[in-house]
Amino acid sequence: MDTIASIFSFITTPVSWVIVQFHSVYGAIFGDDTGWAWGLSIVSLVILIRICLIPLFVKQIKATRAMQTLQPEMKKIQERYKNDKQRQSEEMMKLYKETGTNPLSSCLPILAQSPFFFALYHVLNSIANNDTIGVINQGLLESAQKAHIVGAPLAAKFTDSAADVTALDASLTTVRIVTAVMIVLMSASQFYTQRQLMTKNVDTTVKTPFMQQQKMLMYVFPIMFAVFGINFPVGVLVYWLTTNVWTMGQQMYVIRNNPTPGSKAQAAYLERLHKHVTQHGKTRSRGERAIVKAIVSKGRDRNEFERKFINGLNKAGLAAQADGTVTKGVNPEVTETEDGTPATGTAKRQQPKRQSKSQRQSGGPKPAGGADPDTPTTSLIKSDEPEDAKPAGGAAKQAASKPGSGGRSKAQSGQRKGPQRPKSPSKK
Repeated sequence: MDTIASIFSFITTPVSWVIVQFHSVYGAIFGDDTGWAWGLSIVSLVILIRICLIPLFVKQIKATRAMQTLQPEMKKIQERYKNDKQRQSEEMMKLYKETGTNPLSSCLPILAQSPFFFALYHVLNSIANNDTIGVINQGLLESAQKAHIVGAPLAAKFTDSAADVTALDASLTTVRIVTAVMIVLMSASQFYTQRQLMTKNVDTTVKTPFMQQQKMLMYVFPIMFAVFGINFPVGVLVYWLTTNVWTMGQQMYVIRNNPTPGSKAQAAYLERLHKHVTQHGKTRSRGERAIVKAIVSKGRDRNEFERKFINGLNKAGLAAQADGTVTKGVNPEVTETEDGTPATGTAKRQQPKRQSKSQRQSGGPKPAGGADPDTPTTSLIKSDEPEDAKPAGGAAKQAASKPGSGGRSKAQSGQRKGPQRPKSPSKK
C-alpha cells in the first residue's frame, strides 16, 4: 500500500491537503475528533470537485444529445456495412469528424472524477491501516480514527472482521448496518438518476440502440455499486453517495430547464414557458430567449411540441422572433400545420355558387368551380332518344318469362347490346 501511495502521491497529496483544510474549518465548529468534522470535509471535497467539473458536464450533455441525433445515421452505416467491420469503423469515424462529435465526451465527468476517487480511497485505507499519507500526520491520523459517522468509523468497511472493527472502537453490527444503508442509498440514487434520464429526457420520436444501452446501464450501474460498495470504507461511501446525490440534482435541473428536444420534459417545459410568456408578454431570461431562438430557427423541422408552442403564441396574439424575443400584434388566427407551414385556423373554404335548375338544363353561366359548360356532367346527361322509340321494358320481361315463347331476347342469347360491327365478307 505504501508503494502504491508513493507512486500516486501526485494526486493523494492534494486530496489529503484539501481534506485537512476543510477539517480545520469544521473542526473549529464541531470538534476536531468528531464525525461531523471529517464527514463534512469529505462532502465539501465532493462539492468542490463537482463544481470544477461543471464545464465537462455541460460538454457531456451536448455530446450525449449529438450522439442521440446521430443514432439513425449510425444505424444505417451498420446495416450497410454489416459484413465489413473495417469499412464500418471508417464510416463511423468519418461521421464523427463531419458532425464534430466525440463518443468519449459523454464519459468525461466520470473519467475526470476517477483520480480523486482513487486518491480518497487510498487516504482512507491508510487511515484504517494506521499509516500517514500526504499531509495527514500522526496527530490528524489519530483524530480521523476516532471519528465516527452514525456510530461507524470513517475507515471501517462492511467486509471488516470483528477484530478490525473493535480496534477502531466500534461494533461490527453497527458498521454493517450503516454501510448497508449507505450502499442501498447510493444504488437507489444512481438508479433514479438514470431512470429520470430515460423516462423524461429522451426523444420518444426516435427509437435507437442508444436507448437500449441507456436502459441496460440503468440496471447495471446500481448492481455494480452494490457489489463494489461492500469493499469501500465508510468515508468513500460518503464520498460516492454525495456525488450521486449531486448528479441526481444536477440532472433534475437540466431536465427541467434545458430538456432534450422531442422528450416529455420538453413538452412540460414548453407548456410552462407558454404560460409565462403569455402572462408577461415577453421572454424574461436569457435561457428562455435561447430556447425560443432555437425553436424559431428550426422552421419546418420543429417537432409536435414546438409547433404546439408556436401555435399557442400565435393564438394569444404573440409572435416568436428570430432573436428569441416575443412581440405583440400578430393575427391570432394564423397557425401552423403539422409540417410547419402557415395556415389559417378559422378561415372557411369558399364554396361555388349553386346554379338553378333552368341554368343547369340550358348550360347556363360557367360555375365558380371552373367546369366547362359545354361538357355536361354525368348527372345532367339526358338521352336524346324519344320515349316511344325505347322498348317497353315491362313487355319484354313478360315475353321472356312466358313458357313456350318462340324467341329469346338478344341479351339472353349471348349477343351484345347496341349496334353491331358488320361482318367482313369472306374471301373466296
